[in-house]
Amino acid sequence: MRKALLSTIGAGSAAALLVAATALAAPPKVVGKVGPGHTISVTVGGKRVKTLKAGTKYRFVVTDRSEDHDFRLVGPGVSKVITSEGFVGTKTALVTLRKGTYRFFCAPHAEDMHGSFRAVA
Repeated sequence: MRKALLSTIGAGSAAALLVAATALAAPPKVVGKVGPGHTISVTVGGKRVKTLKAGTKYRFVVTDRSEDHDFRLVGPGVSKVITSEGFVGTKTALVTLRKGTYRFFCAPHAEDMHGSFRAVA
């Protein structure tokens, strides 16, 4: 009886740890890059992003390599300036995507520095 009780407690503890670890898992990483020339991109695992999953929280890690640029993300429920003009370095933003189209761009050079992706169900 005692052995069975300890076994049950151990299994319950393992299940609780698994649930806690899952809850604490880092959101998927999306990499944004802007500059140093007139380039801007969004990738996951080194591949250009065309679609991401709606309803998911993502960690956007944006590296800005020029003080002449910024990195903005706009879409359903989102309007974020992740890096601003004058900033050079890396910043992170957590974004939960809703279904729809998202645009990323450098505001001072939006005519030639822009892109988009869709969040789908």
